[in-house]
Amino acid sequence: MSEGEGQRETRAEVALSGLPGSPGVALGKAAVLNLGRTGVVHRHVQASEVPEEIERFKRGVAKSAAELRELSAKAHKSATKIEISVLEAYTLMVEDELLLADVTRRVETELVCAEWALDLAVTEMAATLRRSNDAYLAERSHDFEFVGARIRQAIGGGPADVVVDTSEPRILVAHDLSPAETVGLTRDKVLALVTEVGTRTSHTAIVARALEIPAVVGVAGALSRIGNGDSLIVDGLRGQLLLHPRPETTAEYQTRAARFRDIQRLRREARDRPSKLGSGELIELRANIEIPSEALAALSHGARGIGLYRTEFLYVDRTEPPTEEEQYDTYRRVAEIMNPLSVTLRTFDIGGDKFVSVFQMPSEMNPALGLRAVRLGLARPEIFMTQLRAMIRATAHGKLRIMLPMIASLGELFAVKELYEQALADVDRRGLPRAEHISLGIMVEVPSAAVLAHEFAEHAEFMSIGTNDLVQYTLAVDRSTPELAYLASYFDPAILRLIQNVIAAGKDKNRPVLLCGAMASDPMAALLLVGMGLREMSMEAAAVPEVREVLANVTLEQVERAAADALVERTAAGVTAALTRHFGRLLSEG
Repeated sequence: MSEGEGQRETRAEVALSGLPGSPGVALGKAAVLNLGRTGVVHRHVQASEVPEEIERFKRGVAKSAAELRELSAKAHKSATKIEISVLEAYTLMVEDELLLADVTRRVETELVCAEWALDLAVTEMAATLRRSNDAYLAERSHDFEFVGARIRQAIGGGPADVVVDTSEPRILVAHDLSPAETVGLTRDKVLALVTEVGTRTSHTAIVARALEIPAVVGVAGALSRIGNGDSLIVDGLRGQLLLHPRPETTAEYQTRAARFRDIQRLRREARDRPSKLGSGELIELRANIEIPSEALAALSHGARGIGLYRTEFLYVDRTEPPTEEEQYDTYRRVAEIMNPLSVTLRTFDIGGDKFVSVFQMPSEMNPALGLRAVRLGLARPEIFMTQLRAMIRATAHGKLRIMLPMIASLGELFAVKELYEQALADVDRRGLPRAEHISLGIMVEVPSAAVLAHEFAEHAEFMSIGTNDLVQYTLAVDRSTPELAYLASYFDPAILRLIQNVIAAGKDKNRPVLLCGAMASDPMAALLLVGMGLREMSMEAAAVPEVREVLANVTLEQVERAAADALVERTAAGVTAALTRHFGRLLSEG
C-alpha cells in the first residue's frame, strides 16, 4: 500500500448516491480510469483546405472502423455477446453515410475543421435521442458520443482508449464506459463498476448484469471525489457508494455481501424450476429484451420465454430500413436460442421524432400522441409488410407469436390484420416454411383498448398490458418528466381498474393475458397482479429470480386477500399502504 493510499484510509466516510445498475455488494480498492478524453479542436479553415479536411475525416473513419473490427474479433474470444453486438453496431455507426454527409456539409458550408464539424454533428444527433420519450433510445445518445470520440481521436492520430489493467481485482470508476473499453472485463479482474453517467439501460449496466458484478451508475461527481486506491463499498441493490468506509461499516457490508452471494446461489439452483406460488399455482415469468443477445441473459436468469421482444433496434442509425432477410435472420436467431420456450415479437414501436433518416417523417409537436407504432406501420405499409413477412418466416424455427403495439381502435386492428393476411399469402406464394398457425395479439397500452378489452378479445388471440404507456396516457403524465414522477404510479386506482378489466376480458373470452411493463419487475406489484388473476408476466431478466422467490413464499389465498384490500383504496398511496400491511415483512426480508 502506498503512503497516499494509507492516508486516504483515515478520511471520513462519505456516502455517494447513484442508480442501481447491477445488483450485488462489492468491497475493494478503486481503479480510476483516466481515459484521456481530449477537448475538441475549434479551428476555422480556408476554402482551399476543405478537401483535405474531408479527407482527414475519411481517414479517421477508416482507422476507427479498423480498430473496432479488431476489437470485435477479440470480443468473440473473451467478451459478452452483448458487447459483441454493440461493437458491431458501433462499426456501422462509424461508417454511416449520413454522418459522412453531415460532416462534409458542415466543413464545406461553415468552413470548420473536421474535428469541429464532427462534434457539431454528433452533438446534434445525441441531443435528438435525448429528447426521445423512450428511455432506451435516450440512453443510446452516449453511443453517438463514444463513436464521435473514437473518430476524433483517430483523426488526430492518437491511439484508441483502453481500460487500464490492474494487478489485483478492483472497483473500476469512470465517467462512462463504452463496449470498446469493456472488452475482456471478467469477474476475476473487476469487483464492480461505477460511472458518473448512465441508467439501468446503459451499456455499463447491461454488461455488469451479464457478468453478474455489482454496478452503480449516474454517480455525479464521482471522479472528483474518488482517487486510485481509495477504499470503496458498492451497493448495486440500492445504488449507493461508500467512500473511505469505517471498520464497522466494512464489517456490516461484508456480511451483506456474503448473504447476497448465498441468495444468488439459491436462486441459480431454482433457475430451471417452474415459478409457482407456495400453494402450487403456476405463474409464467418471461423476460423483456431489446437485442438478440439478451435472450441468453433471459435464460440464465430463469425466464420461461420472451414476453416482449422490442424490434426497434433494427432501425437505429440507418439511412435505409432493414431488409426482410436481415430481420428474418435476427428473429430466427432468437427463436432458436429460446426454443422450445415461446417468444413474443412486437412489431416496431417507433415515434415520429425518431429514426427520421429511415422513415423521413416530419417532426411533431407531441410525438407520443402522433404517428408512431402501428399508426406509422399503416402509413408506411411497404416497411411494415417487410417486417411482418420476416416475422412470419421466423416462426418455422421456434414458438413465436406476433404482437401489435399502440392499438387504440378496432378499426386499426382490422386494418393491420388485412396486411397480415397479405404477408402470410406472400410467404406461402414463395413456398417458404412457416408455422401452421401464428398467434396475433395486441398490446393494451392505450386507455381505449383497456376499456374495450372484451371487444378486442374477440379479434386478438392474446393481450399484453403495457403499463408504462398505459400510465402515461391514462394519467396524462409525461413519464420522462422528473417533476411529475410522483403522479406516474401504476398503483393508481384508475390503472388498476383498467388492468382488472383486461384480465376479466381474457378470462371471459378465454384469451391469454400478459403484463409486460415495469410494473411486473416490482415484487410488490407482482403479488398484487397475481391476486387480481394474472398468471403471466414479462419483465427485465434480472428481476425474474427475485419475483419468483417472492411468489414462492405466498399462497393464492394470501395474494387474493391482499388484492381485495388494495382495490378498494382510492389513492396510489392507499394501495401501497394496503400491500405493505400484507407483504411488508416478506419483502424486507428479500
